[in-house]
Amino acid sequence: MHRRMWFYALLLSTLALLVAGCGAADGASEAGQTPLGYAKNGDGYADISVEQLAELLEAEDVTMVNVHVPYEGELPQTDLFIPYDEIQDHLAELPAKDAPIVLYCRSGSMSTTAARVLAEEGYSNVMELDGGFNAWEASGQQLLMSR
Repeated sequence: MHRRMWFYALLLSTLALLVAGCGAADGASEAGQTPLGYAKNGDGYADISVEQLAELLEAEDVTMVNVHVPYEGELPQTDLFIPYDEIQDHLAELPAKDAPIVLYCRSGSMSTTAARVLAEEGYSNVMELDGGFNAWEASGQQLLMSR
């Protein structure tokens, strides 16, 4: 009797793994991927590292948005400054909903809030810099003070 139960448990486990694998056959998480291939989190945007952002800035044309208030500096190639809590009021300033947009702030909390809003508004290629410009600076990258 124990062998039969063990066999059925093994069979069910195998089937569960197969079903889960079929649902994510392209390697994407349940939330999917951005068009640039970054895995989206459960809120519909991608968290990217400093290293990923540095590579992205060299290879792709992205819209960089500083959402930190008050202004305390910016990353090179920043296109827009939009306060995180006003992002919904400035959608007309952003590119198309499928265009790559990177949001950042000082530590990541304000950009997380703004990224959620954009994902809820249907933006499909939103990325948020994990750790914000604190992480950017800590990695030896340059922070500009231009305002």
